[in-house]
Amino acid sequence: MLLVYENKDKGISAEWKKTVHMPPHLHEAIEVVYVTNGNIALGVGMELYNMDEGDFAIVFPNVIHHYQVFGEKENKAIFLYIDPAVLSGFLKELQIYSPKNPVLKKENVHPDVVHAIKFLMQNPECTPILAQAYAQIILAYVFTEIPMIDKKSLGSNDLIYNSVEYIAKNFRDEISLEKMAFDLGISKYVLSRMFAKTFHCNFSKYLNGVRLNYAVGALENTQDTITNICLECGFESQRTFNRVFKERYKITPREYRKRLEIGL
Repeated sequence: MLLVYENKDKGISAEWKKTVHMPPHLHEAIEVVYVTNGNIALGVGMELYNMDEGDFAIVFPNVIHHYQVFGEKENKAIFLYIDPAVLSGFLKELQIYSPKNPVLKKENVHPDVVHAIKFLMQNPECTPILAQAYAQIILAYVFTEIPMIDKKSLGSNDLIYNSVEYIAKNFRDEISLEKMAFDLGISKYVLSRMFAKTFHCNFSKYLNGVRLNYAVGALENTQDTITNICLECGFESQRTFNRVFKERYKITPREYRKRLEIGL
C-alpha cells in the first residue's frame, strides 16, 4: 500500500504514489515532487522537463503544470502540497516569481532537502511547528539554488490560464465547450483550437482528465462510495464514469480500489 496522509491542520499534505499522466492544471498550493522510482516528465508553462530517480522539482502557486509518464516501468514519486500561508515570510515572492527551471537534478539536491521531504512523508503526527520548519528548509534551498523569473514570462497566455482556471473551478458542474466559450467571452472555435494546439486533446478529453484525477484522489484517500465519487467529480452517470476510467487506467474504479486495498 502506498503511504498517503493529509493533515490540513498543518497546511501540508503528502503522498507517495505511482505517477500517471496529469493534464495541465493549477492550484493555490506549492507542489514539491521527489522522484523515488523510474522517471517522469514535468511540464511547466510551455516547457517539458525530464525527471529521473532522485531528482527534485517545485511548482509555485497558480502556475500551470502537467505530468507525463513514458514507458511501462514503475514510476513513483513523493508529492508534497504546501499551503503558502504556512510560509508567510515568502508570500510576496511566491506570488510574483517562479523558478526559471523548476527541476534540480539528483547531484544538485542538498541532503537536507531530501531529509525534509522524507521526514514530512514519514511523520504525519509531527507538530505543526515542526512541519512548517521542514517546509521552510525546502523553500530556503529553492531560493538559494534556483534562479527566479517573473511568472508573467512563463510563456502561457491569458486564454490558456483562464481556461485551466475555469475548468479547475467548474469541473464538478455540467459544462460544455459552448458554455465555457460564452462565459469566457470568446468563440467556441477559438477555444477548441486552443485545446488542440496547447493540450493536444479536445475539450471533452481534457475535462474528463481533470475529473479522473479528482476521482483517483478520492478513491485513494477516502472511503466514499464509487457512486458518490462519480457524481462529485461531475460525471453524468456511473456508466460514463466507468467507461472513461477504464479507457485511461485499463481497469474499473472498483478494481482500482480493490488493488489499493490489497497493496498492489
